Amino acid sequence: MKFFLAVANENWICDRFASEWREHFDTTKNSAHADVVWILSPYVWRSIPLQVLKSKKVVVTIHHIVPEKFTKDTFREFLERDKFVDYYHITCEQTEQFIKKITKKPIFKHLFWVNPQNWFEIDKQAVRQKFNLSDNAYLIGSFQRDTEGHDLKSPKLEKGPDLFCDILEKINNERENLEVVLAGWRRQYVMNRLKKSGIRYHYYELPELSVVNELYNCLDLYIVAARCEGGPQSIVECASNKTPIISTDVGIASEILAENSLYSNINDFFNASPNVDLAAENVKKHHIPDGFRGFINFLENIG
Repeated sequence: MKFFLAVANENWICDRFASEWREHFDTTKNSAHADVVWILSPYVWRSIPLQVLKSKKVVVTIHHIVPEKFTKDTFREFLERDKFVDYYHITCEQTEQFIKKITKKPIFKHLFWVNPQNWFEIDKQAVRQKFNLSDNAYLIGSFQRDTEGHDLKSPKLEKGPDLFCDILEKINNERENLEVVLAGWRRQYVMNRLKKSGIRYHYYELPELSVVNELYNCLDLYIVAARCEGGPQSIVECASNKTPIISTDVGIASEILAENSLYSNINDFFNASPNVDLAAENVKKHHIPDGFRGFINFLENIG
């Protein structure tokens, strides 16, 4: 079976998934030569010839949907694309429940695979020395964008940057040694909040994957404060390299993390605790090559 993977080529997670799939399976750069067209970046579907969409098995991955941002125009676009879709792939129950209301097409729910060559444990002290981070600091991390692109100051509320900063400010009242490690782009909202609160932070904009893995290994805690997510990938990445993590119960969190590592509000957060061993055990079945197995079975059955 030959696959064509449609991605936006914008250095996002979809491009990494496509690259990893291509390393292991028969793919083509010409959609007309494929048996299955897998649209990993849903918004690029119009770049595929109409005749291809009509004649091939078409799978679309919906990474997540923010209900508050699902406008009439978004709905109209979804329905237009839905005419050519044979199957949807989603990663979490929240997304499944949403799209079930607007499509009758079959839905395949499965977490993406995880590459253990990218996410692995490193000696914390050695990595802190490399980045000139104090051994005495209590380092909390966040590596996902938090600011809307249209003005680079408004919080991207589905990611929960306001909640993240509320938690940090409360921790800062109790810990003099708090420092924050930020990575990724569009971090302006959080950085501005931290500046106002007098919380020291270290920012690494769009680092290489190897550097991101090192930064994870520097941390005492990673916090996911999102209100709506399909992943986030930080959960499986933290689980793979045994970075302590606490998360809101969004996306795939409950499939990987212990129940007592989940929280619902700022007060509940302080009752939560990481469980790195359970998270590491839960994520193993998604490691390459085992992590491909569910997708292989699904795609072979529809091809």
